[in-house]
Amino acid sequence: MPRLLLITSTTRPGRTGTAVADWALGLAREHAGFDVALADLAEIGLPFLDEPDHPSENAYIHEHTRRWSKTVDAADAFLILAAEYNRGITAPLKNALDTLYSEWAGKPVGYISYGMSSAGLRAVEMITPVAIALGMTPLPDVVTLPLREVLDADGLLVPGERRERSVYALLEELRRYSEALSQLRKPAAA
Repeated sequence: MPRLLLITSTTRPGRTGTAVADWALGLAREHAGFDVALADLAEIGLPFLDEPDHPSENAYIHEHTRRWSKTVDAADAFLILAAEYNRGITAPLKNALDTLYSEWAGKPVGYISYGMSSAGLRAVEMITPVAIALGMTPLPDVVTLPLREVLDADGLLVPGERRERSVYALLEELRRYSEALSQLRKPAAA
């Protein structure tokens, strides 16, 4: 079964991202098309680019980078939970992407974005060229969570059935793409 890695993009205490991650993780497990894992960047706590060699060298000297490399390398597809901060990508997510190189390549990436005025779409617009530069295949459809609509009066996440259906459709596309792209990741016959 292909492995899906859900990646959070926020680390701030009290973040909405925890509720988004719990919701997305539950739906991904219900979908049952993947072995699902969560990479919570707050728990992983990657330092900012502390490896002396370029990530394309795969010559990591720090244990935290080696662990992150194994986590990403083991995935067949990614679902990034993309929060928008100040009209852009969060620093922890950009750092997590830039810390590695070849581990991302040849794998599809989908997005669930969230935020206020643009529901996180501006963050996705910034992440996508980075994903392409790393060799990932971004899927065109994004599931958006406009926080003014999906948070109730008590601050609880209530995305609704329409968004759940959109996540299932996104997961199915990720599954299909991961199967197709897995052929490209196989070593060439000698």
